[in-house]
Amino acid sequence: MDSMILLAMDFSPIKPTFGLLFWTSLIFILFWVIVGKLAFKPIIQALNDRAGSIQESLDAAKTAREEMKNMKSENERIMAEAREEKMRIIREAKESANILIAEAREKAKEEAQRIVTNAKNDIENAKKAALVDVKNQVGAMAVDIAEKVIRQNLRDDSSQQDYIKRLVDDLNTN
Repeated sequence: MDSMILLAMDFSPIKPTFGLLFWTSLIFILFWVIVGKLAFKPIIQALNDRAGSIQESLDAAKTAREEMKNMKSENERIMAEAREEKMRIIREAKESANILIAEAREKAKEEAQRIVTNAKNDIENAKKAALVDVKNQVGAMAVDIAEKVIRQNLRDDSSQQDYIKRLVDDLNTN
């Protein structure tokens, strides 16, 4: 035990002995060979796999960007077509509205013309009826006056009585 203490006293990490250097180097080299065989290959493989997946992700992102750009231009084209379709529909609606308005105006004109014509015809018929009524009333009044005049003149004159008989006979034959 004294010798171990003595050896421990002689040991200095600043001044290593040849045996310590040899065994440390051998263990270090052996460690690196084992780690290189067992750990570095899987680590390198994992790094290569990671690099591949990163590259695939970048390629996918680039493809997605291109698809988005294509979709954006496609969306813009579709929007332009939709705007054109909207304008066409609006234009057709305005044309239809103008046609309907023109037809309604034409029908209104025709209806107004028909109403005016009917009113004129009604006025003309009423006027004719009024004239006929006036003529009938005037005729009746003239007959009444003539009857009164003739009665007074026919009382004494026999020639007038013969004339009246002829007139009555003519009326009975008609």
